[in-house]
Amino acid sequence: MTITEISKMSILERLQTMEALWDSLTHEATDIKPPNWHEEILSARKEKIESGNANFISLEELKSKHEK
Repeated sequence: MTITEISKMSILERLQTMEALWDSLTHEATDIKPPNWHEEILSARKEKIESGNANFISLEELKSKHEK
């Protein structure tokens, strides 16, 4: 499937296809490891939360920030 073919699909069709692809990947035994930077980001976020320095916002606040 090409990018051109994919772009002709509706958003719903693309989301359903993406979901099916992710589902198929999660059911396969693979040796694919996440990149090291994933672990670094997660560790930094965990440390921030545990130290009490993390700030959280609601989904509504996040959406409003991106609408501006």
